[in-house]
Amino acid sequence: MIEVRNLCKTFHDRKKGDIPAVRSISFQCAPGHVFGLLGRNGAGKTTTLRMLATILTPTSGTAIIDGLDVTEKPGEVRKRIGYLSGDTKLYDRLTGRELLTYFGELSGMTPASIEGRMAELQVTFNLRDFLDKRVGKMSTGMKQRLSLARVVLHDPPVLIFDEPTSGLDVMGAREVLRIVQELKAKGRTIIFSTHIMTEAERICDEIAIIEQGSILTQGSVLSLRNGNGGGSLEDVFVKTVREVTSDA
Repeated sequence: MIEVRNLCKTFHDRKKGDIPAVRSISFQCAPGHVFGLLGRNGAGKTTTLRMLATILTPTSGTAIIDGLDVTEKPGEVRKRIGYLSGDTKLYDRLTGRELLTYFGELSGMTPASIEGRMAELQVTFNLRDFLDKRVGKMSTGMKQRLSLARVVLHDPPVLIFDEPTSGLDVMGAREVLRIVQELKAKGRTIIFSTHIMTEAERICDEIAIIEQGSILTQGSVLSLRNGNGGGSLEDVFVKTVREVTSDA
């Protein structure tokens, strides 16, 4: 379970002063559900997810992840989440097997549990053909599948995906979405950030549109479309964002 409560983040610039990046946002996501966070580049999606992942400390407000407050017990929260961004870097000189072993050890897993999970993930993520290949020799799609395997290796109940299909071709993106849907079916709590409307329509149970650090509207894909004349999710997004930016 994820519960975000009036989460805010303000950055300070010596010339520009305080710059609010996230402005008092709140939402919930239950196990077995995918919550989509939609927004343009710079809308506040990544800042929000980095606070949930305890990479950034909120200026105010908080989030409760799997029963733990991110501001009070960030170390315990990290054990219960898997976080993947579109620009996640891997170690080119390691093989896929060596990389998963390394991150498994960082998570406190035993050698036996790492081997067991790796055997499972070989099937789920189609890793067999390149698990013993060096990362630097892998294609973008292979690297992304390996990144997903790394994120779920310690079997966390909460998963945070920040534009995980970024840079992938159509086939690679479809594979990532398939994996996310399988994780949802297994009861994981998933936050999925994207600016690709078709992805959100396909896998998200609920969606929030964020612009200028604030959630403008929120609901299921069907409710959002019905509330805006039955248009596509892209139509809803454009209309919602334009109403705010035209008033600015």
